[in-house]
Amino acid sequence: MSPAPRFVPLARLLHWLMALLLLAQLLVGVAMMASLTLRPPLIALHRPLGLALLVLVLLRLWVRRRHPPPTLPADLPRWQAAAARASHLLLYALMLALPLLGWALTSAAGNVVPLPGAVQLPAIAPHDPLLYAWLRDAHGLLAWVLLASVLGHLAAALHHAWVRRDGVFEAMAGGRPLPSPGAD
Repeated sequence: MSPAPRFVPLARLLHWLMALLLLAQLLVGVAMMASLTLRPPLIALHRPLGLALLVLVLLRLWVRRRHPPPTLPADLPRWQAAAARASHLLLYALMLALPLLGWALTSAAGNVVPLPGAVQLPAIAPHDPLLYAWLRDAHGLLAWVLLASVLGHLAAALHHAWVRRDGVFEAMAGGRPLPSPGAD
């Protein structure tokens, strides 16, 4: 089995950095909703993490455009290839939408998003309690959709690594592909 083409190193770095930040962001988000005591410091952490993820996803999309991902194996069933494309589209859409929704709901609440150096992001939505409530619900719902999408992505990656052993996982992980089943 010849080694599969790999993602460029910057794409791999961004993928794994964003995976860690997304996991942290989801955990912080759940903890914010569970604890009134910890809510203020967690919000103070959640907002800059969201902005960092927004910047990173934009950078990642730029890298992906300049360096397209490796092609999927030719023997991958069509429905799985279509599901892979759709799930990546969904992941990117959610990684863009969630920080923007968070910024908008912060604006609708009448709050600001501070940046280092006493700089603040401008409001992107009017101060409106009803809009805030709607955006907060949408943000929460889409966060659960993101979690489900990430779990599906992880399941598919493990399927490629442990069942198919087709180099798809290794293309992002940077490791050596496992031998094909039955290859000695």
